Amino acid sequence: MTDDLHYLSLHEAAACIADRSLSPVTLVDACIARCTALQPTHHAFITLTFEAARAAARVAQQEIAAGRYRGPLHGIPIAHKDILLTAGVRTTAHSRLLQDWVPDRDAVAVQLLDQAGAISLGKTACHEFAFGTPDVDEPFPAARNPWNTAHMPGSSSSGSGVAVAAGMVMAATGTDTGGSVRHPAAACGIVGMKPTYGRVSLEGVIPLAPSLDHVGPLTRTVRDNALMLQALAGQGAPDFSVRLGSPVRGMRIGVPGRFIATVDHTAEVSAAFDRALALLQDLGVALVNIDPEGLDAAFDAANLIIAYEAAQYHHDDLQRQPEKFGPALRQRLMRGAALSDADYAAARARAAELKQTYAALFADGLDAIASPGREAPAETMEQLYANPAGKRGITNRIYSLTGSPAITLSMGFSATGLPLAIQLAAAHGAEPLLYQLADAYECSAGWSKLHP
Repeated sequence: MTDDLHYLSLHEAAACIADRSLSPVTLVDACIARCTALQPTHHAFITLTFEAARAAARVAQQEIAAGRYRGPLHGIPIAHKDILLTAGVRTTAHSRLLQDWVPDRDAVAVQLLDQAGAISLGKTACHEFAFGTPDVDEPFPAARNPWNTAHMPGSSSSGSGVAVAAGMVMAATGTDTGGSVRHPAAACGIVGMKPTYGRVSLEGVIPLAPSLDHVGPLTRTVRDNALMLQALAGQGAPDFSVRLGSPVRGMRIGVPGRFIATVDHTAEVSAAFDRALALLQDLGVALVNIDPEGLDAAFDAANLIIAYEAAQYHHDDLQRQPEKFGPALRQRLMRGAALSDADYAAARARAAELKQTYAALFADGLDAIASPGREAPAETMEQLYANPAGKRGITNRIYSLTGSPAITLSMGFSATGLPLAIQLAAAHGAEPLLYQLADAYECSAGWSKLHP
């Protein structure tokens, strides 16, 4: 067992808790110490719940001692993105509008993780209502990248990505509408899964764009991610870990080369992606060049749908108290409110066409599709403040529209020590295959062993 308990993988910590060589109390205390040390510089959390976490750890320890072990999340420290409702714990959506709101119920995702025995250390920072951008005048400090705190950590599940990568918790929830689990995973060098649309309940999650919203887990390893999704998906879900460790030889992986070439990736990202593809080939995977129709329009179609649906949800508050919204979010909502029903219908039609196109690709024998997970290493916070509307996460939007499961994980580091990422996607319901492939890559590449 490592001396740095906070950097145990979730599955390693679970094994130690199960054989009673590590107590939940000790593990939670180690993560609380880590949070206390890093929160002043990393700003991963909005609300910390240490006393409740310590009490839950004592209960977990008593249950395990009495033979009532609930499974691999029992006693594991986690955190929740601050747009998931938590009964009795402030839920702000990182906005002045909800700055002091305390819900009286939990999101279903929170309930399921509680039932699995996970222990929340608090609510993590995000972009305002998962749609704004950091601002120097926002009510809570913006989260900072743990590899270099002068840089941004990805959006919008920013604090969740930071908390996991920095060892403040072992896993966290996030939400993903246009890439907001996968983007911080890419920027922070961890694993983020956007499951199949509808796989995880959205009940009790503050909406951004309901037709594209997903809840997904952020973890430090693929194996850990599968364990988190198992709890989040609830009863009746398939075994997401069943294929872990199985050979991937013979899998066929599509690479949309023409489209990837149209995206403004840095030379470091392109070179790292080429190396990642070569490693997959070494594992016996066959690469297939593909050129699906509709990719060039996917980014704009997804952004239009998000803006239109977000404006619908926030309409009344935007009319009554616009000053409660940050300037970036207010402008985005106003642009969304100006969109016509015809604009929205056209974007939804493009999404439906893309979904059919990708379903056909998978039906024709592709097992997965690979692309870079982000265009460049994480920008500085100053660059983000200066250009909040810059194009980021272009390849992420494809799977927001198709609803396909997509996972992002590390494929190396820039010359300045910032993470680079690969994204893998598969057919609806194919999370077990996707975890199998991502785990095989992760174990061969070794990047998950490195920490800030």
